[in-house]
Amino acid sequence: LTGIPGLQHLHPWISIPFCIMYLITLAGNSSLLCLIRADPSLHLPMFLFLSMLAVIDLVMSTSITPKMLGIFWFHSTAISLDACLTQMYFVHAFSVMESGVLVAMALDRYVAICNPLRYLSILTSPVVAAIGLATLLRAVVFMSPLTFQICHLPLCRPAVVDHSYCEHMAVLKLACGDAAFSNTYSLSVSTYVGSFDSLLIALSYMLILRAVLSLSSPRARKKAFSTCGSHLCVMALFYIPGLLSMYMERYHQEQPHVQVLLADLYLLIPPALNPLIYGIRTKQIRDGV
Repeated sequence: LTGIPGLQHLHPWISIPFCIMYLITLAGNSSLLCLIRADPSLHLPMFLFLSMLAVIDLVMSTSITPKMLGIFWFHSTAISLDACLTQMYFVHAFSVMESGVLVAMALDRYVAICNPLRYLSILTSPVVAAIGLATLLRAVVFMSPLTFQICHLPLCRPAVVDHSYCEHMAVLKLACGDAAFSNTYSLSVSTYVGSFDSLLIALSYMLILRAVLSLSSPRARKKAFSTCGSHLCVMALFYIPGLLSMYMERYHQEQPHVQVLLADLYLLIPPALNPLIYGIRTKQIRDGV
């Protein structure tokens, strides 16, 4: 792994914000999980989805950041093929899971605001568990073929991945055989997940905003707009850089460091911000603290 191509001389400086974001991710998501587990009043669908998101963020960040910091600080660039494929599987599978949980959280907010009297009867514990299981199964079904395909492709030497982690398309460039199908499959799945899930989220928030506009209290409307706005911003930080980095990897190679930075940031910034946006700004969480 080369780190960030063309910016190797800046690795020590780049490592500082990356390390800070990782520490915030660890502290914020771990605290959130402990709090939700300890406080029975938080055992509601909204906070169960938040717990799923926290676990996913911890796994997703931990799968790439320690190795990245090892590259930046100690020039520990070597990685075995098995470790590389494992990292690649965890990164992409948990990215798809995060997208699914964000859709579930948007659905949860829609039911809570637009149909509050039936909230607990609609989002029962079995329904929440089924949504979580469906999110997991979708990630496994979509991402397992990617790893399987690379495992059966002959890889050429030198085995140098121009990336700071084992991103699928970057690893695929090492293939000696025909990797067109694997490349197309990766692009198609990423586009489908990103566009379909973000469309569902946008639809949910449009319905939420329509309900909010009917509120008589200006203060309630302002609070709802603020909450929805912050949620949509952190979701945009997950979807937009992720899709941009993927398309840049496929079609635009003049500035590889931009593509790698985007790929890093979409996996580092949302996990650090999610506990702040979905946790600290929520009244029940503050009361629980």
